[in-house]
Amino acid sequence: MYDKLTKKDIALMEAELEDRRLNQRPKIIEEVKRTREFGDLSENYEYKAAKQAQRRNDSRMRYLENMIKTAQIIDDGEENDPSQIGRVKLYDRVTLYLPEDDETMTIQICSVVRVDPDAGFISMESPLGKAVLGASVGDIVKVKVSDSYSYEAEVQAVENAEDDGSAPLMQY
Repeated sequence: MYDKLTKKDIALMEAELEDRRLNQRPKIIEEVKRTREFGDLSENYEYKAAKQAQRRNDSRMRYLENMIKTAQIIDDGEENDPSQIGRVKLYDRVTLYLPEDDETMTIQICSVVRVDPDAGFISMESPLGKAVLGASVGDIVKVKVSDSYSYEAEVQAVENAEDDGSAPLMQY
């Protein structure tokens, strides 16, 4: 996988993994035991639902373990780097003007595991994220969505921000 993740991403993943391992898993196992006692397993919906919850939880735990193990740790704030002053960095709030739609939007560039487009969190690996990272106020960036479609966006404002944890981990 080798996804680029911040230390905060790893910490959130480790916290979720610990919660799933220590809190959720024992409850799910108890539910499986309890529903097994209801009788014929071929017609026991409660048992099937409990087993499905157990498989989903185990799958999520494997996913988190694998993401943590294979992550490439990146620095989410290069404020001390003089070459990055005034440029869009990870978790900065960016106001963009889209001339094609005559709209303004505010986004925050985040890592691939904390994406929530409805809340304005855009992945640094997305076409928009790639185009905006490193841009400065006044830059017009070209966002290449596919070989046949691209659009332009003007960076109107960059507000330095830090990862405040408000972008939740994505569920799959």
